[in-house]
Amino acid sequence: MSANRESVVAPLNFYRPNYHVKTPEMRSPEYVQLSTAAAITLGLVPGTMHRTACTHCLNLLVTYPEGCRANCSYCGLARHREEARDYADRNFIRVDWPAVRYEEIIERVRRDDDRGQFERMCISMITHPNSDHDTLTLLRRWMAEVPRIPVSILSNPTTMKRADLETLHAEGADIFTVALDAATPEIFERTRGKTVDSPHTWAKYWQAIEWAAEIFGPEKFGIHLIAGMGETEREILEVVQRIRDLGGHNHMFAFFPEQGSMMEDWEPVPRDQWRRVQLARFLIDYAGVRLEDMAFDADGRVTGFGLERAELEAVIASGKPFQTSGCPGKTDEEVSACNRPYGDSSPSDIRSFPFALGPKDVGVVRRQLAGEDVGTLHESVED
Repeated sequence: MSANRESVVAPLNFYRPNYHVKTPEMRSPEYVQLSTAAAITLGLVPGTMHRTACTHCLNLLVTYPEGCRANCSYCGLARHREEARDYADRNFIRVDWPAVRYEEIIERVRRDDDRGQFERMCISMITHPNSDHDTLTLLRRWMAEVPRIPVSILSNPTTMKRADLETLHAEGADIFTVALDAATPEIFERTRGKTVDSPHTWAKYWQAIEWAAEIFGPEKFGIHLIAGMGETEREILEVVQRIRDLGGHNHMFAFFPEQGSMMEDWEPVPRDQWRRVQLARFLIDYAGVRLEDMAFDADGRVTGFGLERAELEAVIASGKPFQTSGCPGKTDEEVSACNRPYGDSSPSDIRSFPFALGPKDVGVVRRQLAGEDVGTLHESVED
């Protein structure tokens, strides 16, 4: 299968910054990488984002010149790319992550404190011997200097012990998340296990999820799932229900090929499949609907969502199921502070909306749910 090459370049209206300084010393905790959206919001790089002014989550990533030691087949940070591109210059979830001194980030956040742009900060770990220690160092400094903004940890279970989670919680981490990504053990093994010479295991990831449920408690942990890596809709929703039964939430991504990854030639998840999974995930996480209330066909596709038609139409009309799912902000637990603008699509084919949907946006989503092959640019822009 071949991906549409135009669809994997930088999003419309994004500048591709070259802010980082390439030196052997550019490593955490002195330096961190941050998402393009966060860099634009902080004023570190010039740029605008299609139909959204900023991101409300400051997404940070620990960084080391030797890079991530894992080799996940869909990831732009995977070890197999080390011959092709300097680590600090690799894209991750489709956008650049410039590297900046952590001190400068904190200074800018504190200086702009009255604007209240950020409702959450997230430290993303990678597979590296120093990642656990440096994540704790970053957390402690943040809590000492910017305690008003809560912190999420996007963890690396492979290197962590239960005591690490207990320490992060005691030091002020608000939410703990695990990027499970794959919906089945078989897909996990094929995309990020021994099959691709990567150290992660399904059992270890689920152990970390269960630890998080016990240590952080209900509503304070969650997982990432990527739809479209070969699973059925029922299989991914079974994981969604399992997490909800544990008390957590599900942060969903549409599979969209990362340029330079081992899966760069895979097709994006079909639009109708993605919209059904988004809607069902929202109903399980926030509307009290259970998997067993839903109906599926022989191929595992959702054919019934477990709600009366009028109730379902009201949920769709709200647009909330189709916004980016992630850790919450201050105003609405159903809407993510972590809106990750265009992290899993381009503005011409928005999969996770980083802004509230208008009536025309909802109209396009309805057409996609019905199986129509339509994108979002132009059709979805409000008058």
